[in-house]
Amino acid sequence: MEANGTRGMTVLDRFSLLGKVAVVTGAGGGLGRTFALGLAEAGADVLGFDNEATSLEETVHQIQGKGFQALGVVGDVADAEQIEVMVGRLMDWRGHADVLVNNAGIATVPGRTHEISISDWDRAFAINLRGVFMCTRALLPGMLQRDTASIVNISSFLGLVGAYPGFAITAVPYASTKAGLIGFTRQLAMEYAAEGIRVNAIAPGWHGGTKLGRERPAAANAGQVERFEAFIRSSVPMGRRGAPDDLVGLLLYLASSASNYVTGQVFVHDGGLTAA
Repeated sequence: MEANGTRGMTVLDRFSLLGKVAVVTGAGGGLGRTFALGLAEAGADVLGFDNEATSLEETVHQIQGKGFQALGVVGDVADAEQIEVMVGRLMDWRGHADVLVNNAGIATVPGRTHEISISDWDRAFAINLRGVFMCTRALLPGMLQRDTASIVNISSFLGLVGAYPGFAITAVPYASTKAGLIGFTRQLAMEYAAEGIRVNAIAPGWHGGTKLGRERPAAANAGQVERFEAFIRSSVPMGRRGAPDDLVGLLLYLASSASNYVTGQVFVHDGGLTAA
């Protein structure tokens, strides 16, 4: 393997994904849609995988409307057979993947641990951790045939620290799976570094524009919502939520050759929250 994969490139060339193929799970909306659009704008052909057909179709439509290449495959990251169908569609479409963004995930209803159902625990692990393992496992053989590849796992700052400001704002299944993703990232990075497959994680803080809040009780009143928002403003040094677009630059760095000597790392993206 060449010691410097960016030799002869301009600075901006290093962030280009022209000629690359990217797979984004959970691409139907939220961060996944933003990631898929950003990768496409950087030059990648993007396969989006999501269990919500209408939302995924809209993501593909937006990418194609900008003149880029995209394919949507409807399926569930918790279902091994549906993942194999996705990989088969990918092979027929482009024959390989250079980038995998393991973004699909859920947050269960907020509560303290003694209030959490076993079914919510199992559901979170099936999607947030087992699903990442199965998607990665299915795509790795093809990635090993490439000179270089990048896997980016979307964890959370809640995989690094706890948060309980006197009322439930999250739940232990989410925090546990996101912590598990960090261990998964580091082990995977060590196993495949010699073959040119880089594996890193992004740990977002309190970002708006995601789908995670849909698990919150529909009956949450305005006072509860304001208490949550006030907590975010007071706990984040930058005083605000992050936006999905804020994450795109970091994703492109990790997906592209700009980070060709970076693997096994966790990049916290939280407005200074964990530095406080």
